[in-house]
Amino acid sequence: MPSALPDGEPVPDDGALPPHALAGAADRPLGFYLHVPYCATRCGYCDFNTYTATELRGTGGVLASRDHYAATLIEEIRLARKVLGDDPRPVRTVFVGGGTPTLLAADDLVRMLRAVRDEFGLAPGAEVTTEANPDSVDPAYLATLREGGFTRVSFGMQSARPHVLRVLDRTHTPGRPEACVAEARAAGFEHVNLDLIYGTPGESDDDWRASLDAALAAGPDHVSAYALIVEEGTRLARRIRRGEIPMTDDDVHADRYLIAEETLSAAGFTWYEVSNWATSPAARCLHNELYWRGADWWGAGPGAHSHVGGVRWWNVKHPGAYAAALAAGRSPGAGREVLTEEDRRIERVLLELRLREGVPLSVLREAGLAASRRALADGLLERGPYEEGRAVLTLRGRLLADAVVRDLVD
Repeated sequence: MPSALPDGEPVPDDGALPPHALAGAADRPLGFYLHVPYCATRCGYCDFNTYTATELRGTGGVLASRDHYAATLIEEIRLARKVLGDDPRPVRTVFVGGGTPTLLAADDLVRMLRAVRDEFGLAPGAEVTTEANPDSVDPAYLATLREGGFTRVSFGMQSARPHVLRVLDRTHTPGRPEACVAEARAAGFEHVNLDLIYGTPGESDDDWRASLDAALAAGPDHVSAYALIVEEGTRLARRIRRGEIPMTDDDVHADRYLIAEETLSAAGFTWYEVSNWATSPAARCLHNELYWRGADWWGAGPGAHSHVGGVRWWNVKHPGAYAAALAAGRSPGAGREVLTEEDRRIERVLLELRLREGVPLSVLREAGLAASRRALADGLLERGPYEEGRAVLTLRGRLLADAVVRDLVD
């Protein structure tokens, strides 16, 4: 089941932000994340805030119904307009995630995007992405999205091997994600991503190479590759605990990452974040870069998180409770926190160090600078950028990114 929300102070019923959060807003990019919390089935490794029809039955009535979801989420977009007031910023990025956004009708996704455009406007060249399961779209669906203003689509491929997909409880058949890329190109999408997962129990190096080769043969301009994380409370965690399937270790994950870097680099992809590769700067996911660089974004939907001007908040998780709050004219916010300058400095190190451009050494405290010198000597940071005042991970540093970050924020 989905993980718990963090603790925080109450969100005002009208969702109002402290005045300082809006100060200087015109100088910061603004993005929107639109969360669709529905899935046809629950994947064994997933602890996202998503719900199947069975899980929702009898718990939210019509308010939790996906048939009414677009209209409900649009109410939060209108609330955002009230909260942000006369904010002059057009929206730079929109990202529809889940869950499985493409379980909604394509027209519903277009309506949600239109609401963002109507309330805020879209910046010239705005990036508009939706995630999609390969078995929940067809050519007509993708054509409707493209005609409605979507510019980018991200397909959950995960693996090309049937036995790996079975362990992950993925429902699509091998080959379908690759066909989706072709359908998206035919619909006019210039930017297409494939998501992959490595380190699934029972996956071999050859399985992983086959998945990478299949992804590249499909012709995306962006690939995300994530190490499998076994979250407590998931079906996969229970299966491993019972000894039904083995668990891979960190050394296996490291080997798979090196295979990904070698294969993707040889195919003309360049890493720009530890888990993300693109064929050009234009192919990067601009929305994720907003997160990584501490910009402003409004997350609409059950359990969605937002950040504006150093204030972070999160919505109630259940679709029924979310819809009920908006129907009553209240913010669906469940809690919030006001970040201190030190909080924001630490988060900047945590996030920017994972980027190809790295983090300025000027952001580090004395202990962090000392740790950075040790990391440089150990071959975890690039020497050239370091001499120019930036901490940039080497390939070996990327394998140990979490440990390097911990040292630099101390």
